Amino acid sequence: MGAQSGKDLLIKLDMTGDGTFGTLAGLRATRLTFNADTVDVTSLESGGWRELLAGAGVRTAAISGSGVFKDDATDERARAIFFAGDTPEFQVIIPAFGVVQGAFQITSVEYAGNYDGEATYSLSLASAGALTFTAL
Repeated sequence: MGAQSGKDLLIKLDMTGDGTFGTLAGLRATRLTFNADTVDVTSLESGGWRELLAGAGVRTAAISGSGVFKDDATDERARAIFFAGDTPEFQVIIPAFGVVQGAFQITSVEYAGNYDGEATYSLSLASAGALTFTAL
C-alpha cells in the first residue's frame, strides 16, 4: 500500500440502525487501534523464554477522532448514542486497504473551545463485539 491522504481515513456511523452509514462530520484526525491480550503459559520447561498460548486472550479495537464541531446530524446521533449507552455499527474506511466494521460503544465525548477559536470535539470508542474486515 502506497502513501494515502489522511483525510480519506473515515469513521462512519450507522445513522438509522438499518445499515445507512454517515461520515462523522468535522473530524480532522482519526485513529484505529487493534489490541490483543496475551495468555502467558511459561513454565520451568520453557528454557527461560516466555511462551504464549496461541488463539487465547481478548482482542479489542479502539477508535478515536477529533475535529471541528459542526452540529451535523452525525453529531446529534453520536450524542444520543453516548447518553443511551448503545452499541451501534461503525465503519472505519482505511484508504486503499479495506473497511473494518462492527459494534462500538462511545466511551468518551469532549467538547472544547477558546473564545477566539472554533468549537472542537473529540471522541473515543471501544469495540463491543466481533469485527469484520472487507478488503477494498
